Amino acid sequence: MGIIIHIQQVKKQRKKLDQGLILKKEKYRKEKKCASLSFEVSSDGGTEPSALVDDNGSEEDFSYEDLCQASPRYLQPGGEQLAINELISDGNVVCAEALWDHVTMDDQELGFKAGDVIQVLEASNKDWWWGRSEDKEAWFPASFVRLRVNQEELSENSSSTPSEEQDEEASQSRHRHCENKQQMRTNVIREIMDTERVYIKHLRDICEGYIRQCRKHTGMFTIAQLATIFGNIEDIYKFQRKFLKDLEKQYNKEEPHLSEIGSCFLQNQEGFAIYSEYCNNHPGACLELANLMKQGKYRHFFEACRLLQQMIDIAIDGFLLTPVQKICKYPLQLAELLKYTTQEHGDYSNIKAAYEAMKNVACLINERKRKLESIDKIARWQVSIVGWEGLDILDRSSELIHSGELTKITKQGKSQQRTFFLFDHQLVSCKKDLLRRDMLYYKGRLDMDEMELVDLGDGRDKDCNLSVKNAFKLVSRTTEEVYLFCAKKQEDKARWLQACADERRRVQEDKEMGMEISENQKKLAMLNAQKAGHGKSKGYNRCPVAPPHQGLHPIHQRHITMPTSVPQQQVFGLAEPKRKSSLFWHTFNRLTPFRK
Repeated sequence: MGIIIHIQQVKKQRKKLDQGLILKKEKYRKEKKCASLSFEVSSDGGTEPSALVDDNGSEEDFSYEDLCQASPRYLQPGGEQLAINELISDGNVVCAEALWDHVTMDDQELGFKAGDVIQVLEASNKDWWWGRSEDKEAWFPASFVRLRVNQEELSENSSSTPSEEQDEEASQSRHRHCENKQQMRTNVIREIMDTERVYIKHLRDICEGYIRQCRKHTGMFTIAQLATIFGNIEDIYKFQRKFLKDLEKQYNKEEPHLSEIGSCFLQNQEGFAIYSEYCNNHPGACLELANLMKQGKYRHFFEACRLLQQMIDIAIDGFLLTPVQKICKYPLQLAELLKYTTQEHGDYSNIKAAYEAMKNVACLINERKRKLESIDKIARWQVSIVGWEGLDILDRSSELIHSGELTKITKQGKSQQRTFFLFDHQLVSCKKDLLRRDMLYYKGRLDMDEMELVDLGDGRDKDCNLSVKNAFKLVSRTTEEVYLFCAKKQEDKARWLQACADERRRVQEDKEMGMEISENQKKLAMLNAQKAGHGKSKGYNRCPVAPPHQGLHPIHQRHITMPTSVPQQQVFGLAEPKRKSSLFWHTFNRLTPFRK
């Protein structure tokens, strides 16, 4: 009885929403007029030619009313919660797929990894949903998942203990599944097309609704500020319009399951690399935007831009997050499409190759993002070293590979206890202070590009005429100079040998992938590190951690007050899958000067 009442309430609420749509056009017309008068945000009125027109000079228009009245076959997180809850109330199994990792230490929240499937049990709140994963029920952020296109298959797979009747039903279900595979492929194809069209509208709204208006107000924004906030999103818009046209050419409107879109991803594979720059720039954009939003005139200005462009009710930082989300969705969509594409299908090989290609694009973006995070840490580490000489470490290196203590044997046979840091291209030697053992003094470095690694057995070394244990040496290819090192344990030596091999491999991989950090990014990292330390050796600071979640009520209380939203810093930080944190930076933390 409660379910019937619930559905009736949903229908009443939907009727109100439908009636609201009738008034929305008039409402936006009034808001548009008010916004333009209050904040002097000018409307182009269609007379000014767009600077973002493709080579053919054409563009398919999707009006605000069309988007509002459309009935897409997919559901997006944070969208129609009423429809989702109605499905759940009707006994359907509604599952979502994790876009990114959700790491939490709170037992009252549901942790998961990118790609995990979560059963949605309640979606009344647009920001936090209640779900189940691996026999645990808890709250999780809705923006971290996307609902599966084909929920029917999940319902069929949710049967419990087998019996004769259930076996027969399962057999019939499998038969129906084979018959409906074309329909399931149709669903995925349509989702790809629909989300791509909506994404294009979001990009156009950003470029024409925000960027164009900002450029007209030179007193409020500098060129540098706009470059920081919006990055290369105009290039992304131009690229995505071309990509959508390629998709439209391959889309079979009459029989979508026959569409062959895999070639579109393969032909544009290199073009997706432009997302790397945007994703790397995004954290800085968030900081710049947050600083501006502290002033009321900027908050009012951006809101006026949104109303004038008749954009959906999402803040500007939400719009700027969409490209980061989009590049993460492609591999998931292609994986689901591949699942419902038979090997006999003409597009099977291209879809399979496209899936691998888009995974590689996402991995490349993740790697570049990780490199940028790494150079900030390396810069702060260098500032903490006393007596640094020569070029900055970032001039040639961008990643710490290994660190630890070794005994260096000089030509005269003297032993020197040193702490070594192996970066790509360089091995840096430091000495601990006798009294303050966490203070390091710079003692030199070796060019790993010029070195050859030689493993030594225990016993007397012929070149040095010394008896050594757990030793290896680096020999210069140009000067033939020999550098002899001894580890305390055999395990330590093995780690160093492996680290040296990893260093050569990573250098080669970076070269093949074209992995380069711009000079401006390196200079900015050093400048920020010097400002943080006021030019002095103050030690390495830990990376900022994600802000703690707001406290939740006990887990057994289903209907509780949710946090107002997912912290934006956490969303940005988790917009791409995280690697496991390295222990080397904890070593840095121990080996740097005392904090005040």
